[in-house]
Amino acid sequence: MWQIEDLIRACNLNIETIQIKLIDGYDQPNEVKKEIREWYESLIDMMKRENVVERGHLQINKNILIELGDLHDCLMDSSKEPIYKMIYYKVLPLVVELRSKSGASETEEIETCLNFMYGLLILRIQKKEISKDTLEASNLISEFLRLLSDKYKKDKEEGLDL
Repeated sequence: MWQIEDLIRACNLNIETIQIKLIDGYDQPNEVKKEIREWYESLIDMMKRENVVERGHLQINKNILIELGDLHDCLMDSSKEPIYKMIYYKVLPLVVELRSKSGASETEEIETCLNFMYGLLILRIQKKEISKDTLEASNLISEFLRLLSDKYKKDKEEGLDL
């Protein structure tokens, strides 16, 4: 969703520009394209109402970050999650380093990891060189986020026995 927010910003929150540059390129029936346009229109409206036109994230995205953080805390408190804890403690030094480098010491661990992965995506889109250390860090952080994502989905579908 962060990429979608940035795409909308790159199109100056103009639905006609989004229609031409994005929606028209989708290989979908017109009815589906109409639904996609309505979705973008609703996001544009939310971005304006929530004053995240230039930067920041929509509240719906912030809410998911809060849910992920809460789940992370529960997983860390659980005696039934030794693998999760082990992976987290492998990632923690990277998170501390990322916070230090970015000056975002108040950012929660999950958001720091997501910011890192999104930044990596942007570097790849720009076809910029990525160091070996950064790739190694991305593998660890990806593993951690993948596990958290799996736990989040399971919790939403059937609940977790923590």
